[in-house]
Amino acid sequence: MPSKNPKSLSFLVKVLLILIFFISSGCGIYKPVDARKVSPNVKERSKKNIEEGKGFRLLGSSGAGMGGTFQFASSNELWRASLDTIDFMPLASVNYSGGIIITDWYSADQNSNESIKISIRFLTNEIRSDALDIKVFNKKCVTQSNCVTSEKEGGINNELKQKILKTAAIYEKEKKDKKKK
Repeated sequence: MPSKNPKSLSFLVKVLLILIFFISSGCGIYKPVDARKVSPNVKERSKKNIEEGKGFRLLGSSGAGMGGTFQFASSNELWRASLDTIDFMPLASVNYSGGIIITDWYSADQNSNESIKISIRFLTNEIRSDALDIKVFNKKCVTQSNCVTSEKEGGINNELKQKILKTAAIYEKEKKDKKKK
């Protein structure tokens, strides 16, 4: 087996590095900039670059300790439609990342001995009939301490699901129309 000359190997590495430099320098990485057209303020330049979709950030938006990217609930049509549909009810628990909304017990009038509670679980972000798991619970009380709780099936569950899906479809259409403009 022939022995390799270390000098010729280092020469080859240097030639390859020079070639890579010349090849990559023609890729348009560097563009001269007119100082009269670009703000000297770093924050303004970085804000403009982010708005235009240029550049990248390391370690999140403000430095160390940041991680991950998050979508806002306002961009999810199903989520918005669900909250708008049950906005008359007090909310007991709302968890966007867990995909669940639970209302508190609600009664139309204060003297009623009957109240309902709604649980909405999001199974997908897509607007389709199997995207939601809705449960409605009914509580009937004879006295303050004597209550019977049961799960309601059918009627109100289907009405809620249809209302949420229709509203979400409207929101999605509005969002698409807005993007077209």
